[in-house]
Amino acid sequence: MRTGQSGHAHRTRTRLWAFVGVVVLLMTTLVGRLAMVQLTQQGAYARDSSLVNTRLVHEPAVRGRILTADGSPLVDNAAKTVVTVEPAALLSHRDGGRALIDKVAAVLGMPSARLWDKTHLCGSPGAPPPPACAPGSPYQPIAIATGVDTRRALSLLEQPENFPGIGVEAAPVRHYPHPDGVNAAQLVGYLGRTTPEEVSKGLGDQDLVGRAGLEQEYDSVLRGERGTTTVAIDRRGVVTRRLSHTDPVPGNDLVTHLDARLQAATEKALAGAVAQARQATTDARGKKQPGDAADTGAAVVLDTRTGAVLAAASYPTYRPEVWTGGISSRELAHLTSEKAGVPLTDRVTSALYPPASTFKVVSLPAAIKSGVKRTGKYDCSSSVQVGGRRFHNFESHAYGMITLRQALVVSCDTVFYRFAYDNWLRLGGLDARSDVHDPFVATARRFGLGRPTGIDLPGEAAGRIPDRAWKRQQWESTKDQVCKRAKRGYPEVEDRRRAAYLKELAVENCAGGFEFRGGDAVNFAIGQGDVAVTPLQMAVVYAAIANGGTLWTPQVAAGVRTPTGEQVKTFRRDVTGYVDLDPQTWALLRSGLAGVVRDGTASEAFRGFPLDAYPVAGKTGTGEVYGKDATAWFASYGPLPKPRYAVVVVVGQGGEGGKVAAPAARQIWETLRSRGP
Repeated sequence: MRTGQSGHAHRTRTRLWAFVGVVVLLMTTLVGRLAMVQLTQQGAYARDSSLVNTRLVHEPAVRGRILTADGSPLVDNAAKTVVTVEPAALLSHRDGGRALIDKVAAVLGMPSARLWDKTHLCGSPGAPPPPACAPGSPYQPIAIATGVDTRRALSLLEQPENFPGIGVEAAPVRHYPHPDGVNAAQLVGYLGRTTPEEVSKGLGDQDLVGRAGLEQEYDSVLRGERGTTTVAIDRRGVVTRRLSHTDPVPGNDLVTHLDARLQAATEKALAGAVAQARQATTDARGKKQPGDAADTGAAVVLDTRTGAVLAAASYPTYRPEVWTGGISSRELAHLTSEKAGVPLTDRVTSALYPPASTFKVVSLPAAIKSGVKRTGKYDCSSSVQVGGRRFHNFESHAYGMITLRQALVVSCDTVFYRFAYDNWLRLGGLDARSDVHDPFVATARRFGLGRPTGIDLPGEAAGRIPDRAWKRQQWESTKDQVCKRAKRGYPEVEDRRRAAYLKELAVENCAGGFEFRGGDAVNFAIGQGDVAVTPLQMAVVYAAIANGGTLWTPQVAAGVRTPTGEQVKTFRRDVTGYVDLDPQTWALLRSGLAGVVRDGTASEAFRGFPLDAYPVAGKTGTGEVYGKDATAWFASYGPLPKPRYAVVVVVGQGGEGGKVAAPAARQIWETLRSRGP
């Protein structure tokens, strides 16, 4: 019996020790695994834990202001009352918070559906398309109503038991004080939310960035440094607490060269020119004639000594407030509509027009370089035959034999036609393959045409100097399409005469569109044909004539200040080139341009202006565009003899330059005269 009990006890002890051994082995394995995790994988697990349990939330900084030269704000910041809701408050309701939103909407007097749409973050499942959805982060309160009545909003906070999770904030938004009535919408630009690509490059998903104008060009100056908050979240993604916070740093202010009073006067003069061009007129027989279409326009004022942009206006324009608080689809469609004239476009820098006779300040020195004598007299006939086509004067009549100065004063096209055609023949006519020895092309490029001016605004157009190389490149890129049109014509064009003309043109260009013909040369000389410039480019050209040949880079911004007013940066003014003409040619140009205003094509517009006390020089232009009304130009500088300003006005489909653009420029000169020398 004892022997049996002894064996049983031995077996029990054996099993016990075996069990202990297994436990020890398991514990050793577990401890070893924990040690390995702690020692070798601690960082990875910590990162994974952080990703799961915390989130970094960005807080945009208050954006810097855009100021005029005297410090008046063109773009400021104002506070708008914003009603928010915590995502957790929505999740805590069985209906997703719909009843809560209905109650909030009733208090605010707003459509419930609009607020409900805003509870859906853009890009989330079931969210409506922008701008109905809400931009932002799921770890921050969601803005469901912006710009609401403050008293109504604050009443929500007085009843927290009825409106759980509802908050009220004062959010900064862009504000436009309109000093002296200034609009400047295209100049200042607008803001938009960051794209996914921008977020991937480090911007916050709630940041507003510049999308046009100065807001875009100087976005990094104005935006400031965003703040950050690290929050803890639970498994539902709901924020449970704030772990750390860094305050945002406000953006700096941008100071411009713009003069508010002059800017307002420039905008008013341009709008007035458009309205005048559209007015019906009565001809000599008493018959009423419809006005011109006058669908676009631009005006710009430069400081001839520095290139500073003192004023710039574009037509059509819009109120910049349309972007504040989110733009509607209907408003955006209007701003980008061809029928409305695409108001978003800044026509000072981005629209191309044929410069017409304002280009003669380029062609005159080019003709002299080609061998034309400054002191000679030349035939101002009513027309000139070039090849199989007759080219007529537009702004002037036949004047007989006249001087080069007189050719500028009366704007005689036929004199310049002959200069250009003779030069074309001398270079070899159709056999010429290079532009190297063409003084007309070379002089245009010396004046900076055919390339951007370098202004500190985005989206500037380069313009076009249609030389021989451009003609061939254009033909090679379009010949397949042109040759198809040469065969089938333009059946979709209702006007039969226009359709026939277009087909004839296609036939001609299909066979020899690469050729730089005599007609191309004579059109080039008077700024017609394929020549295209921006109003800003012509302002730079006339500023160079005024200052002796220096091509300044136009500059809108003058410097940067902190929010407290400390100047931290002054922008350098750059020169892009020089126009080297002999003194006699400069004198001839300036004398002719002064005569245009006193006795020539702009004299009627400046009748009664005190030219003896405040002399102004300039040139009219009337650009013909097939199938459209003419483009009206006036480019000028003054006061003489030491010019300080260059003023250019253009009205697309505005009619004659002397009747539409020159009177508008005179209004701007009236403001400049009162500004002082």
